[in-house]
Amino acid sequence: MRKLCRRLLPSLVVLCCGLVASQAQTLLTAPATPNFWPQWAQNAQHTEFLNTTTGQPLNQNAVNLIYDFNVDAEKNDPNALGGLSVHYQVPLIDGNDVYIESKDGTYSPSTYSTQRWHQNKYTWQGSNFVKVWTFNTDWFAAGSLNDFWEPVYHAVLANGVLYDPGQGGTIFKINKTNGAVIKRINPFGTTIDPNTYTASPLSTDGHGNIFYNVIQISTPPTQSFYTSDVVNSWLVRVGADDSITKVSYTTLLSQAVIKGDPVPAGNGRCSVSFLDSQLPWPPQPNANPQTTPCGTQRAAMNIAPAIAADGTIYTVSRAHFATRYNYLIAINSNMTGKWAASMRNRLNDGCGVSFPIGNPGGAGANGGCRAGATFGVDPATNEPPPGRVLDDSSASPTIAPDGSIFFGAYTLYNFAQGHMLHFSANGDFLNSFNFGWDNTPAIYPHGNTYSVVFKNNHYGGANFGDYCDDPNWCPDRSNPNASFLGPEQYFVTQFDPNLNMEWTFRNTNTNSCTRQPDGSITCTSDHPVGFEWCVNAAVVDANGTVYANSEDGNLYAIGQGGVLLQNIFQQLAIGAAYTPASMDSKGRIYSQNDGHLFVVTK
Repeated sequence: MRKLCRRLLPSLVVLCCGLVASQAQTLLTAPATPNFWPQWAQNAQHTEFLNTTTGQPLNQNAVNLIYDFNVDAEKNDPNALGGLSVHYQVPLIDGNDVYIESKDGTYSPSTYSTQRWHQNKYTWQGSNFVKVWTFNTDWFAAGSLNDFWEPVYHAVLANGVLYDPGQGGTIFKINKTNGAVIKRINPFGTTIDPNTYTASPLSTDGHGNIFYNVIQISTPPTQSFYTSDVVNSWLVRVGADDSITKVSYTTLLSQAVIKGDPVPAGNGRCSVSFLDSQLPWPPQPNANPQTTPCGTQRAAMNIAPAIAADGTIYTVSRAHFATRYNYLIAINSNMTGKWAASMRNRLNDGCGVSFPIGNPGGAGANGGCRAGATFGVDPATNEPPPGRVLDDSSASPTIAPDGSIFFGAYTLYNFAQGHMLHFSANGDFLNSFNFGWDNTPAIYPHGNTYSVVFKNNHYGGANFGDYCDDPNWCPDRSNPNASFLGPEQYFVTQFDPNLNMEWTFRNTNTNSCTRQPDGSITCTSDHPVGFEWCVNAAVVDANGTVYANSEDGNLYAIGQGGVLLQNIFQQLAIGAAYTPASMDSKGRIYSQNDGHLFVVTK
C-alpha cells in the first residue's frame, strides 16, 4: 500500500551496535494461551506466536463473510487511489467463540465520524459459524482520509469479559454471553467529549489490567486532525476491579530518563523537508531544512501498548506536527516514566549509502544526493536519518524473549521502506534493518534463541523514486539507469536477534484475481514483479510456519527455510491497508481481504 503512503506524506510534512548472543539477557518465556487470541498480536508482548498449535492445511475458505459494508465507497474515494485505506481489528478468539468487528453507516471523504462500528460474537456449532450477538459502540475514528488511513477500532478479551472502545476516551465492559453493557468505564468523569479519542487497540497484560491510549484535540471531527495542537494525550490503565489510572504523555516524558535527543517543546521548531524547487537535495552541503511548529508529544495513532513479563509497559509518542521527533517510551508498572529512547540520529544510511552522492544528472540519470552531501544523511533534511512515526501506521512494539524491543518506523529516503529499530530493555539502540513500515514483527522462539519475522518489501513503480516524486532526480527501481538500486521485489523474511537474515520468501505471483459472485475466480497477469505483502501482524505456529496475507488476495503458509507450503486465494487482489491474522486452538486461520473475513481450514 506504498502509493497511498507516499501520497499522504506531503500533507503530513507540511503540517507538520548489534546485540550478539553472548550479550543477550536471560530469555523470558510468555505463558502459553493455546485457546486464546485475546488481543492485537496475540499476547502482551505482541509476539504473534502460538507455542502449542499448528495450522491446518489451507484447503478451503470454510467461512467467507462481509464485515465492512463501506468497502466500495472507501475504494472509490480519490485519495484511496483504488486501494482500501483501512486498518482492521484482528479476529479475537476465546475457545469456540470469535469476536470480529463490522462497519456500516455512511462513508464520508471529509470525516470518519459518519460511519458506525460494531463488535460481533460468532461461535462454532459443529462446522457452522453462527452469529450470537452484535454490540453497537458509539466510538468513531478520528480524522479523515485527508489526514491518514482509517485508524483501527480494536477490542480486547480479559477478566471473563470483552472490553470495547467507546467515544470520549471511554471503554465498554461487555458481557460475553449476551453482548449487554456491564459498565462504561470513563477515565474523564461523566463527560463524553467527541473530540477525545480512544486512539489505540486495547491491550491486556494477562493479569487483568487493560491499557490503551487517548488523544484529545480541540477541533471537531469535520476539521483536519492537524488544524491545532493536541489538548492532551494519556496512557490509561483499567484494573480488573475497574480502577482507573491515567497519566499524560507530557508527564511520562518529564519523568523518564531521555536516551538520545531531548524532547522538543510543543511550541519549538522541528525539521521538515526541503522544497521540491530545491532538488536535488540537500541543496547545499551545509543547508538547513525548513522548520514547522513541533506540536506536543502525544501517543502515536494505533499504537497497541506492549507489556513485558516484568510489568514494564512500552508505547510510542510523536510530535503532533512533525513526524521526525519520536520516542519509544518505557513505563514502570506504577505508571511512571522509566526511560524514553529518541528515534532521531539513529541511522546513517542515506546519501551515498541508499543511493549515490553527486550523480543527479537530470532526467533519466541515476539520481542521488547533490554533490558534496554529507555521507549518510537524509537528503530531505541534511540531518542524520531518524525513524519517523506516521499516524497512517499500525506498527506496535514487540518485546523479544531477551527483553529487547523491536519497533517498525518509517523512512522515505530508502524507497519508503522504513526501518525496523531494535532497542535494549535499558533503552539503548542496538541495530536496525531497512524495512519496518507499518509492521509489528513476530517472534519465533526455538532452542535457546529466537528469530524475528516480518515483511520486507522492496518498493518500486512509477512515481516512486528514492527520496522524492520527481523522476528527474529520483528514479524508481524500474529505470534502466538505476539498476544499482536492485529490482522491485516483495518478501517475507526471518532474521536472527541481530537482524541478520536467516531466510527469505519472495512473492512471485503475477496474477490479479477477483472472486465473482458465483464463486468463480477470474485473473489477469499484470504484476510482473509480484505483489506487496499487506499483513501488519502475522501468525507463527508451533512449527515456525508463518501465515501472512499478500495484496494478491492470497493467504500464504511459509515454512521454515522460506519454503512455500501452501496458499489460498480469498476475494480480491487489492492495494490494501493492513489485515492482521489469527489462529485458534484447532489450527483454523482467520484472515481478512477486501472487507471479508475468511476462516481457512483443511
